[in-house]
Amino acid sequence: MLFHVRMDVSLPVDMPADVAGELKAREKAYSQTLQSSGKWRHIWRLAGEYANYSVFDVESNAELHDILIGLPLFPYMKICVTPLCRHPSSIRDGDA
Repeated sequence: MLFHVRMDVSLPVDMPADVAGELKAREKAYSQTLQSSGKWRHIWRLAGEYANYSVFDVESNAELHDILIGLPLFPYMKICVTPLCRHPSSIRDGDA
């Protein structure tokens, strides 16, 4: 199942820099592990925002939920999820 996910991050302005840095490092490692596994298929930064658009390829809604709540920055995120399905005009075989 493919999902388009927008993630907007809003860290507290008074969060100590070392705490923020540690959270960001854990987030990067977690996301790169998921990218390597193929679960986190694409990630794009939104220019001028602390946000991204991502595409996840997972087995179920529950798996996506578990992945998202496992994000170290999850408590500081607004997340919007849109299920995707193959478009009949697509010429890409890997879009399933």
